[in-house]
Amino acid sequence: MSEIDFTYLSGPDIERLAMTDEEILGAVEAGLRAQGQGQTVIEPRVHLEPDPAFRGHFNVLRGYIAPLGLAGVKIVGDYVDNYKLGLPSEMALLNLFDPRTGMPRALVDATAITEMRTGAMTALGAKYLARKTSKVLGHIGARGTAYWNVRLLDHLFDFDEIRVHSRRPESREPFAARLARDLGKEVRAVDTWQACLEGADIQVEASRLPAPEPLFKTAWVKRGNFVVPYGTMSTVELSLTDVMDKLVVDDWGQCQGGKLGSLRAHVEAGKLSADTLHAEMCQIVTGARPGRENEDETILFWHRGLSLSDIALGAAMLEKASKLGLGQDLRYA
Repeated sequence: MSEIDFTYLSGPDIERLAMTDEEILGAVEAGLRAQGQGQTVIEPRVHLEPDPAFRGHFNVLRGYIAPLGLAGVKIVGDYVDNYKLGLPSEMALLNLFDPRTGMPRALVDATAITEMRTGAMTALGAKYLARKTSKVLGHIGARGTAYWNVRLLDHLFDFDEIRVHSRRPESREPFAARLARDLGKEVRAVDTWQACLEGADIQVEASRLPAPEPLFKTAWVKRGNFVVPYGTMSTVELSLTDVMDKLVVDDWGQCQGGKLGSLRAHVEAGKLSADTLHAEMCQIVTGARPGRENEDETILFWHRGLSLSDIALGAAMLEKASKLGLGQDLRYA
C-alpha cells in the first residue's frame, strides 16, 4: 500500500487563516446551493448523552457534497457548564474523507467552524427572508455561535441598533464590548428578554437554557419581522408559529425527529409539519421556492445545523490553508 497522509488543521491554524465574512458566507451558501440542486446526501444528526449528570451531550453530523468531492462527519460536544471550567460550551472535530475510497483527507478543529457556519446560516436566512430595511437587531445568547450571528448579520444589514442579552451579566457585558470593538459601533447589553427583543426587526434566540421555558413572547413579534429561534431548549410560546406567514427550516428531515430543538413542541403539536412548512433554505437559495415576497410577511427560520455547512466551510479552509502553507501533514498509513 502506498503512503497515505492527511491534513490536520488546528485551532491556531484556523485563527491564522483569518477567514473573511464573505469567505464564510460564500462557502455556506455554496453548500446550500448544492443541497438544493440534489448534489448532496445529508443524514439526520444523532446524539450521545454519556450521563445526564454531566449536563451535556454529543451531536454527530454526517453528509456528502458531490461538487466538493468530500464526505464528512463532525462530532461536537455541547456542555452547558463548561464556562465554569474556562472551556467553550461547544468543542468539535470535523473528519473529511474521499467519498470514493473512504480515505481520510483532513482532520479539522471544528469549534470555530461550528460557530462560523451557524452564524452564516442565520445571516443567509436573513439575506433571503428579512426585510432589506431591517435596522434593529435583538439577539438573545452570548455563546460561541452568537458572535458570528451578530457579526455576519451586521455585515449584511449595517444595523442602526444592536441589543444583546444573556442571563449572566459577566457574559453579556464582555460579549457586547467585543462586538462593539470588532464592528466599530455601539452594541447594547440589556437586562431582560423583553428589552432585547421587543421592537427589533430581526429577532434571534440562541440561548443556553437547562430546560424549556417560554421566555420569548409571541406578542413581541411585529408584522414583517424575521425570527430565528434555534436554542437547544425551547424558549418560545406555542403560539409563535400562529403569527408567521412562512415557516422555513434548514433540513426538514432532521427537524422532524429527536427530543431537542426550539420548535420540537410545535412539530409534536402539528403546528410545524410538511403541510405548514414553506420551504427548506436550500430551495430558497436555488430559487425553487420564493423567499420574502413583501414587506408585511412575518417569517420564521429554524435551523438545527447542517453537516453540509461544516463540510463546505471546512473545504474552504483547507483550500486557503494550502495556499498559505498552514496545517500539518500527518501519516495515516
